[in-house]
Amino acid sequence: MSIEKVLEEKLFQEFAPLFLQVENESYMHSSGRGANSHFKFVVVSDKFVGMTKVARHRLVYSLFSDELQQGIHALALHLYSPEEWEKLGKAFPKSPNCLGVGQ
Repeated sequence: MSIEKVLEEKLFQEFAPLFLQVENESYMHSSGRGANSHFKFVVVSDKFVGMTKVARHRLVYSLFSDELQQGIHALALHLYSPEEWEKLGKAFPKSPNCLGVGQ
């Protein structure tokens, strides 16, 4: 099973998301295409209602503590309650390339 699928499964089990997107963004960094070092998560869940952004991030980082010790270098987290997601027009920021990559 691919690392993206493993990450998705853990997110589904923990957050029962209304929307979920997991992107491998390693190609945008010096680790290069085919690596599994940088991931972007967009998660919309009722579990985030009433939580601060910091609390949400801590929750996700604790869920992936093993993966972060075994090769995943960075997570770009976009974590929303359903109400926040609606206010944003169901849109999330595009990730920039890492400095020095693609320039």
